[in-house]
Amino acid sequence: MEDCLFCKMVNGEITPDKVYEDDQVLAFRDINPQAPVHVLIVPKRHIATLNDLQPEDRETMGSLFIAAKKVAEQEGVAERGYRTLINCNREGGQVVFHVHLHLVGGRPMGWPPG
Repeated sequence: MEDCLFCKMVNGEITPDKVYEDDQVLAFRDINPQAPVHVLIVPKRHIATLNDLQPEDRETMGSLFIAAKKVAEQEGVAERGYRTLINCNREGGQVVFHVHLHLVGGRPMGWPPG
């Protein structure tokens, strides 16, 4: 998608504050962090929302969570605890329409979330 912010990051047109990358995903620090650790993990292939997932996206989506585990370890929050979250559509809080997993940690998380 030529106008997608996260696709531009994946394609190297915009340089994020990258913390992890493999052949399936790119992870980078959120520009508006909600916790001491706030990393976004995006699939390299454009998928607009969770509602757009297809059965063939199982591996891609699994890669987001494997990357989250690695990032949490790398950022030092794996043992203390962290939260992962995926927003879907506007009322669900999605702002950029490219599926992305938020990994937040470094402070106690309340429930219910905001």
